[in-house]
Amino acid sequence: MSNQNGDPGHGHSPASWAAVIIMLVAISLGTVALFIDSWPLFWVAVGILVLGPIVGWAMAKAGYGVNGSKTQSKAH
Repeated sequence: MSNQNGDPGHGHSPASWAAVIIMLVAISLGTVALFIDSWPLFWVAVGILVLGPIVGWAMAKAGYGVNGSKTQSKAH
C-alpha cells in the first residue's frame, strides 16, 4: 500500500509499532531465560514472539495499519 506520493509509509503505524515492541519484549525475555537457564520461560518468550506479527496483522485489519481508516498520515 502506498499513499498519494508513492511512499509506502515505512511501517509508521500503531500496528507496526505494537508488533515490533511485542517482538522486542519477547526476544529480551527469551535472552534472559537462556541466561538463567529457564526453558519454560524461554518457550513462553517464543509464544510471545509468535504473537507479535499476529497482533500487528489484526491491528492493520482493524484500521491501524499504514494508511488505515483509524490513522492519520503525517506530512514529512
